[in-house]
Order: sequence, then C-alpha cells, then structure tokens
Amino acid sequence: MSPSKASDKTDHAEKVAFDKKEIIMTGFGGQGIVMAGRIMGTAAAIGDGRESTFVQSYGPESRGGACNAQVVIAEKIIHYPYIRKCDVLVAMSQAGYEKYIESLKPDGILLVESDLVRPKGKEMDFFAIPATRMAEDLGRKMMANIIMLGFFCAITRLISVKAFQETIVKSVPKGTEEKNMLAFSKGVDFGLALLKGREKKAAGRTGASA
Repeated sequence: MSPSKASDKTDHAEKVAFDKKEIIMTGFGGQGIVMAGRIMGTAAAIGDGRESTFVQSYGPESRGGACNAQVVIAEKIIHYPYIRKCDVLVAMSQAGYEKYIESLKPDGILLVESDLVRPKGKEMDFFAIPATRMAEDLGRKMMANIIMLGFFCAITRLISVKAFQETIVKSVPKGTEEKNMLAFSKGVDFGLALLKGREKKAAGRTGASA
C-alpha cells in the first residue's frame, strides 16, 4: 500500500513534547468510538514509544447508547488510567458533549462532529469537522471515527501521522485498509486547512491593527 498523502504534507504533525495528556472521546454506540480510542492508545505506545492507557465505557445499549474512550498518554509510567479532567475532548454526539464538557480543562482542546454537536453553555473555542458527512461521501459512514482521528492528529499533534497510519492499517478489517487510510488523510487535510485558515485570519487582524 502506498503511503497516505497525509504523511507528505505534515511534517508539522511530528509529535509535540509533553509530560502527560488525557483525552476523552465520546459518542454513541455504532460510531466506532471504542475502536478509535484503542487505535489512539496503540499508536501512542507502539508507534511513538510513549506510555499509554485505554479505558472504555458503554451505556445501557451497545448500539445507540452513550459510550466513551479514555486515553492517557505520558512519558513516564501511568499509575491511574481514569480521567477526572481532560486536556482534549472529542465529542461525536450531543449527549456525549453535554456529559463530558465539564471535564474539559479551561485551557483544553475541544473537537466536535459539526453535524451532530452544538457546543453551548460555555464561552470557549472549538474545532469542528463534519466527519460523518465526509465518511458518507467516501461511501462508508462507519469511517467517521477514522476521519475524526485524522482531524485529532492534525489539530493536537499529540500523536504522529506515521504512528496513526501504521496502527490503522493493522486495526481495520482486511480489505478496507486503503479506504480507511484515505479517510484518515481526509481528516488530517481538513484539520490542516482549518488551522491554516485561522492563521491567515489572525495575521489579517494583526496587519489591520498595526
């Protein structure tokens, strides 16, 4: 399989330095939240050589009920895998957002599925992507979680593109590797474009006030 274009475009996505980061990814059953969390934790540990833990939680229904994945990434041994306050919240359902938004640190990063989540009740910045719609355009709605992982990779830079790519190929069903790599690349590209747009807007404001 040829490398994804994402790896050609994102030397920016080399993992950043940090001691410990705690991530909650939430949504409803059937979105592949748990699988995405497992990929995230494995990529950090096997691909990037960091310590990581992964904890999953389901609601009363396996499909349609609330679920979440909690991933801790650190440079040193992690003694407690459960998260009280997270550095990154990835919300793919409104119910998940409302349940965990108070767990996000004041300086944390919020990523949302723009067609399914309407952030409210807090004055804070967030990053949004129509992951489900993008997955449907690729012909497989179930790849929304992989698109979101690409978006997470580009926005946070907590895990390298290469580590994600290698883990995704080993984690998805046989025969779907190429489509999932494309989905991941689409998420990365969307995130990079969003960041670039924000940089241009910020530069414009600075230029106007100079």
